[in-house]
Parts: sequence; C-alpha cells; structure tokens
Amino acid sequence: MKILKFGGTSVGSPERMKQVAEIIAGVPGEKIVVLSAVSGTTNTLVSICEQCEKGNKEEASRIANDLEVKYHEFVDELLGQAPAADTNHEFVKQTFADIRALVDEKYSEQVAKMLVVKGELISTRFFTDYLNSHTNTAADMVMAQDFMSLDEYAEPDLKLSGKKLKHLLTEVKNDVVITQGYIARNAAGGMDNLRRGGSDYSATIIGAVLGAEEVQIWTDIDGMHNNDPRIVQPTHPLANLSFEEASELAYFGAKVLHPHCIVPAQLHEVPVRIKNTMDPDAHGTLISSHREPEAVKAIAAKDHITAIKIKSSRMVMAYGFLKRVFEVFEKYRTPIDMITTSEIAVSLTIDNPEHIDAISKEISQYGTVEVDAKQTIICIVGDLIAERKGMGKAIFEALDEIPLRMISYGGSRNNISLLVSEEHKKEALIKLHKALF
Repeated sequence: MKILKFGGTSVGSPERMKQVAEIIAGVPGEKIVVLSAVSGTTNTLVSICEQCEKGNKEEASRIANDLEVKYHEFVDELLGQAPAADTNHEFVKQTFADIRALVDEKYSEQVAKMLVVKGELISTRFFTDYLNSHTNTAADMVMAQDFMSLDEYAEPDLKLSGKKLKHLLTEVKNDVVITQGYIARNAAGGMDNLRRGGSDYSATIIGAVLGAEEVQIWTDIDGMHNNDPRIVQPTHPLANLSFEEASELAYFGAKVLHPHCIVPAQLHEVPVRIKNTMDPDAHGTLISSHREPEAVKAIAAKDHITAIKIKSSRMVMAYGFLKRVFEVFEKYRTPIDMITTSEIAVSLTIDNPEHIDAISKEISQYGTVEVDAKQTIICIVGDLIAERKGMGKAIFEALDEIPLRMISYGGSRNNISLLVSEEHKKEALIKLHKALF
C-alpha cells in the first residue's frame, strides 16, 4: 500500500484535480489518497474566524458567501452536467449553511476549529465523486475525524489512530481510499486539527500506522532543493535525504514538508518521497533511513526569529539557573530553537513571540534581558557535518563580513546553525551557496 498526499495547489482548480486523478490511476495497487483543502480555502476560513472573533459577523458572512460562489463554479467545471454535479451543488449549499450557522454562534476556539476544517471536507467530497462518476478509478471515502485522534497534549495518538483506521479499512470495497488531511479529533472528542501544513503529517501518520510501502507527498516543486530557489540560483533538487537531514531542513525553513511529519515515518521506517504534480515522472526527493555521507546536502533559512539574552554575572553559573530559565519557557509553551552559553550570559532563540513580554518579565528576575527581533536562523545540513574537518573554516570565511549573532555547532551531527539579522539573510545564503557547493 502507498499513501499519496496532494496539497492545496495540487487540487487548486478543477484542471489540477483532474490531473491528480490521472496520477492516481498510474500508481498500481492499493493506495490511500490524502487531500488538503483547495488552495486559498483555509486562509479564507481563517479570515472568517478572525472576523467572528472581532464581532464582525456581517463581514464574516460576506466572505463565506463569496467563497460559496467560487465553489459552485468549481463544481460546474469539474463535474459538468453529470448527476454528481447536482448532489455536489446541494452539498456546497449545506456546507455553507453550516458555516453561516457557526458564524451566528458565539465565537469560541471550538467554533473556529469546526470552521477551518470545512475545506478538506469539500475537496475530498468533490474528488471522490469525480473519480466515481468521470473515471475508471472507483474510490471509497473514509472520514479523518473517524480515526485521526489526538491525545490530551494535542499530539497525534498513533496507536489509537491506527486501531480505528484499520477497522474502517475492513469495510471499504475499492483499492483507492480518499481521506482528509489536517482533520483530527481531540481527546475530548471535539473536532480538531493538526495545525497548518498538517496534511503532510496526516499522510505520514497513516503510512506509519499501516506500515505502508511508501508515503508520497505531491506538491508543486520537484523535491527539496539544496538552497532556497527564490533567493539563490542555480539550485538543484536533492535525490536522497536521510530522515535526520530532512527533519533538520523541514524545521529550519524548507517549507516543502510539515516540520513534524518526518517523526512517525522515521519511527516506523516508512520512506517518504516528495513528488511534483507538474512533472510526475521526475524522481523527486526520497527520504529514508539510508545515509549518504557528504560534506553538505543543503542550506535552509528560518525567518521571524527572536533572540533573547539573559545576562547575570552572579546567576548564570549557579546551580539550577538554566532549569529556572527553561521553566519559564515551558510555562508559556514556547519552544527554543538555539541556545548558547558563556560564564555571564545565556542566549537563545524562539520562533513564536506571542508571550515574549511575559517571558521577558519573568526572566528579568534572574538578570538583564535583551530581546532582538527580526533574526534569521541559517541551517547547514549534511550527514555527520559537524564532525568534518575544515567545515567551520569554510563557513566562517564565506561569512567573514556578515555579523553572526549566534552559532550552534555540534549540537546535532547533521546541522550547523547560524543566527543573523534578517537584513543579512540573502547575502549569507548566496555566499554560503558559493562556498559550499
């Protein structure tokens, strides 16, 4: 069995959706197809939530009405005059009636969660009906909310999800199963989600719990590149990556993959392949447990980083000091990306500044706190990269004219990370690319 995930741009128009159907028909054997919402839909639904939170229910309804019109047009183009078109028009009407009913309710986090998953429910319904009415591929649909489960910490419960999914699959009749990405149920049984980009996560969780032959992430580019092609030219797609290398790249800026999606695949040793819907025959990037020793595989950059320095000559080396600092970040559920220490200071970075004022206030009892926003982490990735002779020299010579705010070297065998101001990001990526490739 293979798991095929298609993102929002891959199903972003009726034409693209038809192309996805052709790709699926060309993959032999049993397969589960995981779909995102049509591109732009989730952003629009989030906008509706934002208007509801502000109390602007008329504006929220207007946005919903405009989106409904677009979906009726989508049905006409995808399904034409077939009987399935009539049932899908009714489905759209009912879905948006439900959306307007949610808009009329008192705003809450749970209402928002029920709103933002509507896009996946629509795209999977359209696609399943298109396959069954317009192609030779017969498909069943399994609802993600019936198996994808979160635990009390809002993390995927793989054991429970696998048990539920395996039971549901005993009832399907066809070799092709369609399901929604992103959607889940929380420990209380309410509608929930795997957060933005979560369809990748859905696919690798499904692949992991079923022991799939391969998880394919179909997107609009031909795999992970060795640098950001929007900034650096030329770049090339990477044919192979280890799970560790892919995890580093996904977390530190390569937006092709959801940062957490490698974990279940690595845990169960299920290969993940990134494929291009515009070029289905291309190799893509294969992520597996196989290692290819090489000096440098890729460079990625993560923006919107905030650096925090805690300086205290009497506290830093004291027993328990770091524990107390980390407890503040744990209290506000704020992950730390990088950390460096000296005898009188600790510097660290975060990518979520939501609680920065409260964090700074609490930490200030231990010393002087300095906060620098608009920073970028540049991540240099390769197998055993931190153990290779001359790597530090090559990096520092390339960046000899760029101020380095922090350096993380040796914390990971697959990653060397540098913190620079956002204004130096482009120059740093270009210089490192020239020096290392």
